[in-house]
Amino acid sequence: MTEIMSLEQNINPYSRPSDLRITDMRTISLTRLPMDCTLIRIDTNQGISGYGEVRDWGSKIYALMLKSRIMGENPCNIDKIFRKIKQFGFHARQGGGVCAVEMALFDLAGKAYGVPAYQLAGGKFRDKILCYADTPSLKDPLAMAEQLKRRMSQGFQFLKMDVGIDLVSEIPGTLSAPPGMLETNTVMHPFTGIQLTTKGIDSLVKYVGTIRDAVGYELPLAADHFGHLNLESCIRLGRELDQFSLAWYEDMIPWQFRDQYVRLSQSVTTPICTGEDIYLKEGFQSLVDNRAVAVIHPDIMTSGGIMETKKIADYAQERGVAMAMHMAGTPIAALASVHCAAASENFLALENHSADIPAWNDLIDGLPKPLVQAGYITVPETPGLGFTDLNIEACREFLHPADPGVFEPTDMWTHERASDRLWS
Repeated sequence: MTEIMSLEQNINPYSRPSDLRITDMRTISLTRLPMDCTLIRIDTNQGISGYGEVRDWGSKIYALMLKSRIMGENPCNIDKIFRKIKQFGFHARQGGGVCAVEMALFDLAGKAYGVPAYQLAGGKFRDKILCYADTPSLKDPLAMAEQLKRRMSQGFQFLKMDVGIDLVSEIPGTLSAPPGMLETNTVMHPFTGIQLTTKGIDSLVKYVGTIRDAVGYELPLAADHFGHLNLESCIRLGRELDQFSLAWYEDMIPWQFRDQYVRLSQSVTTPICTGEDIYLKEGFQSLVDNRAVAVIHPDIMTSGGIMETKKIADYAQERGVAMAMHMAGTPIAALASVHCAAASENFLALENHSADIPAWNDLIDGLPKPLVQAGYITVPETPGLGFTDLNIEACREFLHPADPGVFEPTDMWTHERASDRLWS
């Protein structure tokens, strides 16, 4: 009896977890962070709310269509609800609604039981999360080096830059491509016919070498956004860039082409990384099982949420593959990622796209500002995702002009139903 009383003292006195029920879901659309994004708020019958986020450029409808499926459910039954709704997600932005709901459930369950989200995922391996900041590309390598040095002065101890064909597109003789292919980004890499010439590769090698010499070799420096090149050009470029000990080559080709990733990984000595568009553990398994990548790179707003991404991380770790995390959202997605990263032993680093937007930190209350300090986010010990509340006034500065409402009623989605059962 004494043990039961002691346990109940740790539970939020305003919440009776077993009686908690979902009563509503509402949204707010933001822009210029630097991406567009949608935040969701799930309300309950006991006055506590949980927050989640639909991935950048994802439709709020991905989340709202799930409202009728979760109404009346106990949000503490995270796995039960996730299994119910995961069929409505898919790769890239289409998984955003499921992921937003899942992280909101973690926020709610943590608040109901008075524990941080990482505890619900099995505890933590670290107290702070290493971050890297996405850095806009500049064609002048010395200017780009200064940009990266500025990141270092901000405290970041892990760097990333773009090494794309746009850097050499105005230099004659660097690219070979069929008519119109350099002007489109809607054709998958293997089908564009775009190739780097020897002159193009030499130009990019000189670019990266200048930057590496300027910033030094002590800090990890990853490379992304190579362009819609064919596999052979990726291999030729990768082999030449191997000399610079980059942290990884990211998304050189679409993640769907596992066999091409195997060939790429076996052809270069720099770690290969992909995964920000993959939904659920099953999407990562073939890449991991075939050692097609050395680093998986899930985005918690795509991959399935906190627990699913933890499962992905564990699966990869058992096969000797590390995990970094993509993140281009608000502090809500950042904190959900932080809790998952804390609970995953093979975690490397977490992305942040908003290092140059100070007001990004003001969107939430109750945690240190700025959220990233000396290149790390401290893992919150407060309940749920860790922040006390959303700062509505700060959010108003970023309201999307096409959808300026602030958590307005969504009654039209309350009773939307269909026959969802996948078996007869």
